[in-house]
Amino acid sequence: MQKFEHGGDLKKIMAQENLDKIIDFSANINPYGLSKNIKKAIVDHIDDIIHYPEPDARELCGKIAENYGISADKIIVGNGAVELLYILCHILKPKNALIVSPGFSEYERAAKASGANINYVMLSEKQEFNSPMRDLIVNIKGNDILFIGNPNNPTGTLFTVEDMELLIEHAENNGCFVVVDESFMDFIKTSEAFSVLPLVEKYHNLFVLHSLTKFYALPGLRLGFAATDHEVLDPLYQAKDPWNVNALAQIAGMVALEDKVYQRRSRTYTRTEINYLYEELETFDKLKVYEPTVNFILVNIEKTKMTANELKAKLLSYGIAIRNCENYPGLNEYFVRFAVRTREENDELIDALTEILA
Repeated sequence: MQKFEHGGDLKKIMAQENLDKIIDFSANINPYGLSKNIKKAIVDHIDDIIHYPEPDARELCGKIAENYGISADKIIVGNGAVELLYILCHILKPKNALIVSPGFSEYERAAKASGANINYVMLSEKQEFNSPMRDLIVNIKGNDILFIGNPNNPTGTLFTVEDMELLIEHAENNGCFVVVDESFMDFIKTSEAFSVLPLVEKYHNLFVLHSLTKFYALPGLRLGFAATDHEVLDPLYQAKDPWNVNALAQIAGMVALEDKVYQRRSRTYTRTEINYLYEELETFDKLKVYEPTVNFILVNIEKTKMTANELKAKLLSYGIAIRNCENYPGLNEYFVRFAVRTREENDELIDALTEILA
């Protein structure tokens, strides 16, 4: 399979399998769905597409700063968080990149696009992928840039802000730049115990990446931001398209960050469904289920005697798409990932697995 394949490619799956509809457990999107306020704002502002969007999304930067408690002059907004990864690597041109793995494949792809050599430090499966921070720190020397997801995709590994600061400080002392991907942090009610966003005011080697499309269910619109020091931020602005974020994405971001009711209900609903799906999956003796921290669950299916690709094919016959995780460095052909969906959809997955694994 393609090394950089992602979930969520529904048109391709439906065409290949001749399906009219599909339940998508392959992409980790807020199961609470699109905010009615965002949908209304997009419809109300549809005529704005005859005008250029605000360059550099200045108003949205201010709203992000207000919402996350950081300075607006340390923020850059992107056409999805991934765009900013590529621009960053283009600017820094690292020679050696260290990736905490298993991890999001675009870290490697962006680093390779800038000519970097790729090194991995593996989260230990024997430790439920919750490796001590010291096991990561000892690998920093000799690398120019480090990529780490917190919470990490696909393992769900979550480090405290204290552990993360140890990593960042050690990296700074060794001349290593640190990219912390917090794309799933909004799902965590107690995010202040884990987010390193406030540390951009303290460290010059820190780049915090944040998606706004996963929590606000906007993956088709593309919207994300990053926070970092001026030494990196200024070249980033010079390297990107000034209109890289379209007008509808900008208005959606403004409305999303103001919708506190949606934020609160999303966290409550999602946490309920995370717990429910985890407990249901735990009832299958043939599944090794890793405890989730956010809206996806990693599972080892080796005891089923099926590969991830075989289970994926069987579930597609039920109209269910899942993520085959064999292309993640550090995982093999027996790992899959289930996104957390609505209660009805989660039950459909459990029913299908019950029949398949009987």
